[in-house]
Order: sequence, then C-alpha cells, then structure tokens
Amino acid sequence: MKKKCIWLFILLLAGMTWTYSQQKTVTGNVTDKENIPLPGVNILIKGTTTGIQTDFDGNYIIRVSEGQVLVFSYLGQRTEERIIGTGNVINVQMQEDASLLEEVVVVGFGTQSKRLLTDNVAKLDADQIGGISTPSLQSALVGKASGVQITQINGKLEGSVKVIIRGLSSVSASQEPLYLIDGIEMNNNNISSINANLNPLLALNPNDIASIDILKDASATAIYGAKGTNGVILITTKRGKEGKSTVSLDISTGFGQPTHKRDLLNASQYIELLEESAFNTGFFDTMAESDAWVDNRLQRYQGDRDYREVNTDWQEEAFQNSYIRNINLSATGGDEKTKSFISGSYNDTDGIVRGNSLQRISLRANIDHKINDWLDVGLNMGYTSTVIDRISGDVSFTTPLQAIAQIPTAPVFLSNGEINANTLYSNFLLQDQNSSRVNKRRRLLGKFFTDIKLNKSLNFVSEIGYDYLNQTVDRNTGRLAPFQSTDGQSFASDDGTEIISTNNYLTYDHFFGESSNINFVLGANYTRFKNRATSVTGDGFPTDDFKSISSAATISDGTGDFTNWSQISYFARATYDYKNKYILKASIRQDGSSRFGSENRFGYFPAASAGWIISQEKFLVNVNALSTLKLRASWGINGNTPVSNFPSLGLYGGTNYNGESGLEFTQGENPNLKWEETEQTDLGLDFGFFGNRISGEVDYYVKKTKDLLFFTRVPFEAQIPRHGILQNIGNLENKGFEFVLNTINVQSENLTWRTSFNLAINKNEITNLPNGEDQIVDKNILREGEAINSFYLVEYAGVNPQTGDAEFVLNTENEDGTLNKGVTNDFSLAQRVIAGNPNPDIIGGFSSTFDYRGLDFSFTFQGQWGAQLYNEAGQYQESGFGNGLDNQTEYAFNNRWRNPGDITDVPEARLFVNNGHSASTRYLQDADFIRLRNLTIGYSLQSQALEKIGLSGLRVYLSGLNLLTFTDYRGYDPESSNDDANSNTNVGSTFYSAPPARVYTLGLNVTF
Repeated sequence: MKKKCIWLFILLLAGMTWTYSQQKTVTGNVTDKENIPLPGVNILIKGTTTGIQTDFDGNYIIRVSEGQVLVFSYLGQRTEERIIGTGNVINVQMQEDASLLEEVVVVGFGTQSKRLLTDNVAKLDADQIGGISTPSLQSALVGKASGVQITQINGKLEGSVKVIIRGLSSVSASQEPLYLIDGIEMNNNNISSINANLNPLLALNPNDIASIDILKDASATAIYGAKGTNGVILITTKRGKEGKSTVSLDISTGFGQPTHKRDLLNASQYIELLEESAFNTGFFDTMAESDAWVDNRLQRYQGDRDYREVNTDWQEEAFQNSYIRNINLSATGGDEKTKSFISGSYNDTDGIVRGNSLQRISLRANIDHKINDWLDVGLNMGYTSTVIDRISGDVSFTTPLQAIAQIPTAPVFLSNGEINANTLYSNFLLQDQNSSRVNKRRRLLGKFFTDIKLNKSLNFVSEIGYDYLNQTVDRNTGRLAPFQSTDGQSFASDDGTEIISTNNYLTYDHFFGESSNINFVLGANYTRFKNRATSVTGDGFPTDDFKSISSAATISDGTGDFTNWSQISYFARATYDYKNKYILKASIRQDGSSRFGSENRFGYFPAASAGWIISQEKFLVNVNALSTLKLRASWGINGNTPVSNFPSLGLYGGTNYNGESGLEFTQGENPNLKWEETEQTDLGLDFGFFGNRISGEVDYYVKKTKDLLFFTRVPFEAQIPRHGILQNIGNLENKGFEFVLNTINVQSENLTWRTSFNLAINKNEITNLPNGEDQIVDKNILREGEAINSFYLVEYAGVNPQTGDAEFVLNTENEDGTLNKGVTNDFSLAQRVIAGNPNPDIIGGFSSTFDYRGLDFSFTFQGQWGAQLYNEAGQYQESGFGNGLDNQTEYAFNNRWRNPGDITDVPEARLFVNNGHSASTRYLQDADFIRLRNLTIGYSLQSQALEKIGLSGLRVYLSGLNLLTFTDYRGYDPESSNDDANSNTNVGSTFYSAPPARVYTLGLNVTF
C-alpha cells in the first residue's frame, strides 16, 4: 500500500511538471483602431476565471498554455479572441462596437445618435424601469433622471403623480410635461368626478415600455412648441424583431403596508390629556368638576360599552394590507417583411387604504410591415380597461384616514356587531359598507403610419394618432351612509374625450463628401380635442339593493356639457454635422390654437443649439484616459396655453330662474390674452474617461417665463362672475445646475457592477408682477423676489415658559422699514411673512446594479432637500383640544407645557381655547428625506441549464418598493400632500393624506 502511494505521488508530480512545462509567458499590447494604447482592457482565459488587465500603456503579461483562448473585452469595443499558438507575443488592435458607441435617443419626429446630440435628453431603458411593482409608470422613473422631480401625491392607487422638469414654469396653466406614446400625444387632462385627481398614465402597462426619453432643454422641446414648455416625455413601446418567435410570461405577486403610521394617543393618554385640558381652561373650580365633564362627554361616544374599557386604534381600521397580482404575457418575432409585438396583462391590486382597489386589463399590438423597398407601414395600438374602487378625497369627512381624528375611547362596533354610529365624526365604516364609488376607464390609444422612402436621402412619414378615453362613474350612497338625508342616492356620469392628431413630415439625411452631414425635418401637425360629459343624480330608492337611476323616486340633478379645441402647427429642424466634431442645430415651430382670440392666435417658437466634440481634436487624441469630451449650448422658446378652452372670450351660459330658462354671464372677456412664453438657455458638458468606464454630464440652465397666465380678481362693480379674468400678469425664473455621473466599476466575464448618480439644484423666483402687487391665495403667495407658491404665514415664536401661552412674532414694520421681532400671545396682532416654499432646492438619485453569473441585484435611492410641507391636520391633531376633540399626537402629548419654567414648542392644553392652533409656521415642517425607493434581487438560469429544459430564459426575482425613508418630518410622509392640491390653493399642504405603500413582490419570468 505504501509503495502504491509513492508511485501515485510520483505520477501526480510528473503530471504537474508536464502541465507546468506546457505553460508559457505571453506578452502584448492592446490598442484601439487609431493605435492608441487602451488601459484597463479585461483579458480572460476562456472558460476560467483567470485574467488580468492591461496597464496604463496598454501592455499585459500572462501565463497560459498552448491551445487556450484569450478573450479581450473593453467597453465600446468589439470583444476579440486569440488562440495561443507557439509565439510568445500577441498584440491586439480592437475595433469600435458601433452598437455601443452610437446609442440612439428618441427626439421630436425622429431619432439621433447620443454622441452627436446637442440637447439635454435623459434616456431610460426597459431594464431600468422593470421589476418595480407599481401601477403608476411615473413612479418607476423616480430618482433615475436628473432634474426630474416625481411626486406621488398620496398612497391611493389611482392618486395623481406630479412630474416637474427643471422647476415650475407656470402658475395656473399646465404644469405637467407633454406625454407622447410612440410619437402620438396622450391626453393627460384630469376628468375625475371629485377634486382628487386621477393619474392619467394608469392606462399604460410598464412591461410594454422599451424606452423613455425625457427632453429637458428648449432645443429638444421647441419642436413641440406650446406643448413643450414643461418638458416632453417620449415613451416608446416594444416592437417585434426579426428572427425566431419568442414568448415571455411574467407572473408576480406581492403585498404592501403603509410606509409609516402616526403615533397617536391611546385611550388612557387621551383621557389624561382631555381632563388636563378641561381643567386648564378655568371653566371649572376643581379637577373633579372637569373630570366629571370629561366623563359625561366621553359617554356620548361609547355606544353600548363602557368607554373606560375601550382602546380603539382607528388607524388600524383605516389601513389594510395591500395585495398585488400581476400577469404579463407577450409574444414577439417576425421575418424580413413583417415583425410584431403582441402583449396582454392583468393587474389586480388592493390598496393600503380600506376600500381602495384597482383592476387593469391591457392589450397591445405593434405591427411593422415592409411592403416593398420604398414603403413601410405599421400599426401601434393599445387598449386598457381599468376599474377603480375609489374613496373620498382627503378633505372629506368620510375618507378613511380622517378616522384617526376619532376618539380612542369610542368602539368601532357595538356589542351586537353593528357599526357604532355615535362617534365624534361620522364612522367611515358606515360609508365603506353602505356606499360605493366605482370608476371605470377605457382607453384606446394608437397610431397608423406609413414611411415612404422617396430616394436614398429623403423619407416621408405620415401618422394618424387616436386617443379615446372614456370614464364612467357609478356612486351609490345607501340610506345608512353618513350625511344621507334621503332613502339612498345614486350618481352616474359618463365622460368621453377624443383626440385625433396627424403628423406629416419629410426627413432629409445626406452626406456631402467625407466630412459633412445634414439632417432636415419639415412637417405639420394637427390636433383636435373633443369632450362630452353628462351626469345625473337620483334620490329615494325602495331599498339599498336598487342602485340604478331608473329606480330613483326623484331625479334631483343633472348636467351635460361638450367642448372642443384644435391646434395646427408647422415645424422645421435642421442639423449639420462636420467631421463628427462640430454640430449645429436649429428649429422653428408655429402653433395656432383655438384657445386664443384672433389677435394672438399664433405663436412662434424658435430654438438653436451647438455641440463641439473636443475629444476628437488633435490636441486631445493622444490623451489615452479621455474617451469623450463634448461641449453643448442651446437656446429656445416654448409656449403654454390656458387649461380651459375659451379663456379669451366673454361667455354666457344657460340657467334657470324660478322654473324659467334664461342666460347668465359666466366669463369675462380678455381679447388681449396671449401665450405664456418660456425662454431657456442651457450650457452642458459631456465627459467620459477610460473607455467611458466613467462618464457623465454637467448642465447649467436658465428658464425665464413671461406673460404668466393667472386668474385675477376685478372690482365687484365690473360684475365679472366667479373667479375673475384670466390675464397675463407677470414673469418667473428658474435657474439650475444638473450633474450626472455614471460608472462601470467592474466589467469582467462574470461580474458587472454599474452605478449612476444624479443631482439637481433649482432656484425658482417670481421676477415681475403687475405694479409689484402680491397675489395671495390662502396660505400661498406670489411675490416678486420669492419662489412660486411660497408659504405666507404668521411666524410662530414658541411657548412662553412662564405662562404656557403660544406666542407669535409681530413682524410689524418699524419706522425705519425693518420688522419688529417682538412677540405677542395675540395672534391677530402678528403679521404674515414669507416662511418657506413647497419647492425643493435639491433633488437627487443614486442607482447601482450588480450582475454575477446570473445573479442580479439593483437598488435606487432618491432624495430631496429644501422644501417645506404644511400640515393642515396639525391644527387639530396638536391643538391640545383647543380646536375640537380630535385625537392628538404623542409628540404634542409628550412635549406639552405643564409647569412654569418648561421649555417647549407645544403650548399648554386648553379645551376649546385657541392657544396656538391658528395657521402659523408651527405646522410648517421641513420635507427633506432620503428614501430607498426600490431594491431588486434576481437569478437567471444559465444557458446550459436552459437548454436541458427547452427554455430560452428563466428568471426569478424579489423586489421591494419604498423600503426605507430617512426624514425628520413628523407626518405620514414628506411627499404626501392634499389630493386637492392641483387646484392651486393650499399648494404644499397635507390633510390626512395617505402615505405611500411599502411593497414586496415575488416574480417569475419565463421566455420560450
């Protein structure tokens, strides 16, 4: 046995010696096509994990054996392979990979190489927005594009999403970007039946999206004229590819919970504070008398139970676990003649707020067909049906989250299981169980196009787009629902909006010699919008089982309306490129809109930009570390139109008086009304180092908007109805800085690690108002030199440590013009001042992705700094019962003033006495936060295993949304705001607004 082991050892040693003797040292140098050394090229022995990188001069040295294969890979270059022969030197000259270098972005009426782009365009691909479980497409973009602020108004599934690109450019005209789906304008007008707006992009299935291009500067957006002042978001859906047909199935399920819950008082804390508050008023001579009053008062709400034995957490009743179910099925394929992409999806989601749910079915068919060498035709069509169980708006007493104002000593149900109707405010469960509001939305959106190749350089494209959005609302209110004075009520409405648009344009693209290239686009656009809306209300039903209007005893109300507008536009754009180094671009668009009178019906919107690829110059060609250096500059003008259709006209409408029909004056005339105009200048620098392993952008911009559209009040004697006259009243300015840094930290055969960081700073300022006069709307103000919608509030000074009185800064004007910073406990003596604004100074995002042998991991952080949020509900929740018996926050309970000498910002609790609960900066808080927006981990089966089971792809993944939030804000969420905020009143305020959901999703994707 011993001899056998010795011989075995000798054989192994000989084998190792033989193997080692076959290895040799190979050296070489790696260059690009210009023979410039490439540092950091990855060199791997194929089939192993052994490898090295070239040094700064492109040299390498490696131990290999004959017959092995070296794999050379470098970002932006085609991968090369070399077989080890008898030689010891292998030099490699790598060639550019055009598919990587010539990344294409979508621009207005065409595409362009990103390398030659002179505009500021942020591009997001499908893999950057996939795997995020949210019914809102905008939410998938959060933190991904510099200068793009995306805010979920609240945690309701259908809740509006605010998208602001480079700051607000308007006061009362549209503040939303223009959305185009495959080049066709999408209607994003709100047609909600209540003040709480609906998200218009709910109709889009995120799984159908191939890419999203966000146009930010005027050079990019001016081709869309008056529609591009707030930026343009171009959404491109997936298309078929030539080759073998593939089918992809994605199934996911998940659950969600509120990201945050408020710390409110339990029953014992509530009773303690209420007894203390009652005694502090001085209405009672002894504590026993005040306690007796409290005891008597709380018995009103106890139902058939003793309130001392009740401890209700009303917050738990309002919230529920959210459940999400998603199925997406798509098929793609084609030949050289016809290519198609067909998909279908189903989403079923229960929201985190009780009574809120959403079901969506979507279908899509994109077909491209090549009839002959000069004619291509195609069809892009999507249909979506969405059913939403809606709840009341934030300001409604019947919305579930206002339940947190209820007294914790009041039971939810009586002993017999019936709902307790004797609560402080209406028990929202009476609304939940005895009423419904079902919103059904059906959307057909698509286009038919032809692409005619007139000659080698000239193409003609004709597109007909159609967007039909129909919404029906059925609201049934049973006889036991809160505030119901009749035997039930039903409301039914039907709202149909139709947009027909055409684009017809010529594209000329031609090379002159070897150095010059010109691209020219000339075309026209026509858009026609039609809307028809009707509603009817019926009262009195035999039982709650009868819900259709035909069963009503009385038709108590009905409305009907129809409207339309149209716009015709002509546009041209020319781009000149010389030696792939010097780029010039100019465009002009003329818009004519029916929303203006004949004097100002047409607007003209020019733009120009230039680019210089400095890295192509001879004096930088030999700088090995530098891959890209491009200087960009752009200028342009965009416009904006009023939201309403006939704002320049004096209007009359039908009415009735004492049963007789008649006319009434409904709108004042302003024939001088004209377009808002936003002039934007942008200076940018694109850079890349080490084969673009490190790349990024730096931009500085100035946006100046003049002739702001704003409703102004006029003297009563003018007899102008309602809100006054829409006028052009002033100017505002946005200045900003954007920074983007993308890095490829590791790029090897088995491991890829990429990061992306973006940061944007924006300063908004009103620069001119008529006669310099302030425009005040509730708690917001427009004032020269201040940010748009700044908060205008009395300044809270804290609490007098000796008396417990709330105090306020006087801020009256002294004789020398300074402000008197003395304090008073009389709120009426204090003057309001600018106290902050709802617009963040800084927004940012950080994303990272890892891929290792089929395992992928990615996450995104987002953040904002410098904004404030006003808590309207705080005037009730932290009033010490001075403003009613609403339940209070633990912050107010723990920090209240109790004894002389206490230092705090929460005044003494005094029942039904105003001790600091008037609107002031006491309820204004910083809304700074950093949020782990999403995180995804997945595993894809490798090709060898896939072949065995007959699949081309299989991936399982786990994702999380809104996992962590770091903030000092004490409310539900620093982003959530009143869902009536789009009315331009109480901008930046929150009122029982639901937080977003924290969602966990498990999914499986199979491709075969």
